[in-house]
Amino acid sequence: MTGKYYEELEVGMTFKHSLGRTITETDNTLFNAMTMNTQPLHLNEDFSQRTQFGQRIVNGILTLAVVIGITVNDLTAGTIIANLGYEKVEHPKPVFHGDTIYVESKIIEKRESRSKSDRGIVKIQHSGKNQSGEVVCTIERTALFLKRDPGAKL
Repeated sequence: MTGKYYEELEVGMTFKHSLGRTITETDNTLFNAMTMNTQPLHLNEDFSQRTQFGQRIVNGILTLAVVIGITVNDLTAGTIIANLGYEKVEHPKPVFHGDTIYVESKIIEKRESRSKSDRGIVKIQHSGKNQSGEVVCTIERTALFLKRDPGAKL
């Protein structure tokens, strides 16, 4: 697996994920349709042109999902049991069709599970930026990580 095990993560470690994702109009339209979100800021160009943004903006939940998704290969693929929570979600700038999202992650807390010795809890701060380096989404995510098999070597 490409993800990190609990023992491989230390508070203060930072990961600059190389994967980037350009958000298209189709992505935004399909996401809104699948989630039954009819917000005109996301779907109605005429309406959106008369807002402070001057155009449609990408659904913030889609932006959040892409930020988390970009981190999977480097951090959690095959090495977490579950995401336990998401906190402090912020969208300081909107995402527009054609913007490309890049992500940096920092380990901010970790502790061993109190109930199961084969796992630990890790809090990760993710920062999503657009192609201009502007922060468009930040989130703190808590995940339940597997510990490495005791017989395996690091």
